[in-house]
Amino acid sequence: MKQMPGIMLALLLAVPAWLLGQAVPLVGGPVFAILLGILLAGWKRPESVEPGLRFTGKKVLQLSIVLLGFEMNLHYVLQVGGQSLVIIAATLSAAFLTAWLVGRWLRLPGDTTILIGVGTAICGGSAIAATAPVIGAKTQDVTYSISTIFLFNIVAVFLFPFLGHLLGLGDAGFGMWAGTAINDTSSVVAAGYSYSDAAGSYATIVKLTRTLMIIPITLALGLYQAKKSRQAGEGFSLGRVFPLFVLGFLAASIVSTSGVLGETAAHFLGETGKFCIAVAMAAIGLNTRLRELLKNGLAPILLGLACWAAVAIVSLLCQHMIGLW
Repeated sequence: MKQMPGIMLALLLAVPAWLLGQAVPLVGGPVFAILLGILLAGWKRPESVEPGLRFTGKKVLQLSIVLLGFEMNLHYVLQVGGQSLVIIAATLSAAFLTAWLVGRWLRLPGDTTILIGVGTAICGGSAIAATAPVIGAKTQDVTYSISTIFLFNIVAVFLFPFLGHLLGLGDAGFGMWAGTAINDTSSVVAAGYSYSDAAGSYATIVKLTRTLMIIPITLALGLYQAKKSRQAGEGFSLGRVFPLFVLGFLAASIVSTSGVLGETAAHFLGETGKFCIAVAMAAIGLNTRLRELLKNGLAPILLGLACWAAVAIVSLLCQHMIGLW
């Protein structure tokens, strides 16, 4: 199996990170894992580990989300997901409006503006990857957008828990904030479980609900692009856009709710999922080149910062209005 060397390398970093997270729960295993990965990212490693690191950063992360479902009660999932819809709608609007206004002010290409807006609003790199072929974005636009989003993902893992404690957010409040205001699923899960297990569970559910918004948004963009140009809509596939691991999470939640597995087995699978998060974050950290991200220019970073700040502030304001914070 060609992925094994990379998987083992990520696992090697995840074990001490997990132990450190147990000793310092305020920081948590996922944060220690991504930090160790970033510290070693400059190390000249064998080419044989690269396929495994890419596999771990994506597939193992998705597996961890599915496993976390075994500790979720479906009634709770539906309740939290429903509560988050209003805030998700508000943050989506804030991200797209900010992207349009600031993108025009910075004179960024339209595709870059759309991709950064979608990445901030929905689910980071996954949303960008799904949207790019729909709008016919150039490789350069995709690279700038993913690099920008990823930069703020890394910052969010460290900054959000600190700000959450500073603001006195409870587990539900922080989970809602992380789930609606942090870009990629990996960073949401890492920040959430670094805050507390309850916040991590809440943030994961909110983020998965938010991830589903990729379907109507991408469909809308596809229809717009198809109307604008016949060739722009070619190759569009709903199956490629839909995040299948969400179905796995829901299936695991159904099994957990039914009580078929029993509390001990469900807890074991949930804890395994949390450890898999640390493994995935180690791989993501190892593939992070902060210096290269900063070379892409200041304008996309400024746009990403503006969208990110707008989403974070709107999420907190909405929580304050509905009494969650």
